[in-house]
Amino acid sequence: MKLAVVGGGSTYTPELIDGFARLRDVLPLAELVLVDPAPDRLRMVGGLARRIFARQGHPGRITWTDDLAAGIDGADAVLLQLRIGGQAARNQDETWPLECGCVGQETTGAGGLAKALRTVPVVLDIAERVRRTNPDAWIIDFTNPVGIVTRALLQAGHKAVGLCNVAIGFQRKFAALLGVAPDQVVLEHVGLNHLTWERSVRVAGEDVLPELLTEHADALAADLRLPRHVLDRLGTVPSYYLRYYYQHDAVVEELRGKPSRAAEVAAIEQQLLTLYADPALDEKPELLSRRGGAYYSEAAVALTSSLLADTGDTQVVNARNNGTLPFLPDDAVIEVPATVDATGATPLPVRPLEPLYAGLIAHVTAYEQLALDAALHGGRDRVFAALLSHPLIGQIDHADRLTDLLIAHNREHLTWA
Repeated sequence: MKLAVVGGGSTYTPELIDGFARLRDVLPLAELVLVDPAPDRLRMVGGLARRIFARQGHPGRITWTDDLAAGIDGADAVLLQLRIGGQAARNQDETWPLECGCVGQETTGAGGLAKALRTVPVVLDIAERVRRTNPDAWIIDFTNPVGIVTRALLQAGHKAVGLCNVAIGFQRKFAALLGVAPDQVVLEHVGLNHLTWERSVRVAGEDVLPELLTEHADALAADLRLPRHVLDRLGTVPSYYLRYYYQHDAVVEELRGKPSRAAEVAAIEQQLLTLYADPALDEKPELLSRRGGAYYSEAAVALTSSLLADTGDTQVVNARNNGTLPFLPDDAVIEVPATVDATGATPLPVRPLEPLYAGLIAHVTAYEQLALDAALHGGRDRVFAALLSHPLIGQIDHADRLTDLLIAHNREHLTWA
């Protein structure tokens, strides 16, 4: 089995490599190719990847290349983990929206739209090249904004599934709090990428969410950076990203008063690259845990294995709605538990959603449709429409100013600008 990782020069790749090494019985890789346009980073990351495999006794071969065609040739699956414009572009996404009093964040709001506009055309070009060379290959998208990118891939007819680590993070967190093995925890996880709620948490068929909220709400609220009373009143556990909606103005003030997350990550990346260059290092360093993306490797291994081995097991992924949430269009991409096999991901039935959740999901889905239209076709009017439709913006003056700022900061990545 051959797997290609596009964006393989990322400092986060050793987390993925560690998962492949530890879970080699689940995903028996013969060859892993790291693809990236930055050869210096590839050498450092690739060298560490080989040492991790050697330390853990993995027999697979690891290579790297800046030639996309060579890297994807013959791959059974291609994993996308791109960041067009790097941390510098992310830093802009997180800062210029604050000028209008709007949240600066790389996956939602104006910053998330900017990332989508930079990313979707590149991802579609890569996917088309994969389809031409090995049309049976699966594309697994971990590139944010996952929902919009996955929708673009599926609308273009690609064999694609989107992946996020939020659900597996909750599963592991709940398991630790309950003192059970993670595979005993079954989540009723529903919504869109980065807009989800845990409506039940089942262990041995019993919903233990009330117990979790009674005994551990303070700890959960602290992790989510939300007041405990939010969890008490909802009776669900929202994802971390809901704080941008539930406490928008407070988050804006918080972001204005500290360095951006992109600046923090950039500093961590420089330290990580220094560590990776050490030929004695043969395991992922502890510092990598501060980079984000916990349990991503386990989720990636499970999804890849299910697609290629036709297991038919249940995983939380981003997949085509197809009537699962009846108030959304069929081609919307939702994040829910799904059956995963060689045909792809089929969402499981979802209990009717309360208006409190369904309303916000429908609102953000409409924005995502407009965002994808802007990413595919360009034009100031389309960008403006997407921004005006977003529940974190929604005002004409803000949308106008943000449109100008977005184009000014991303002109080099927008062929139409």
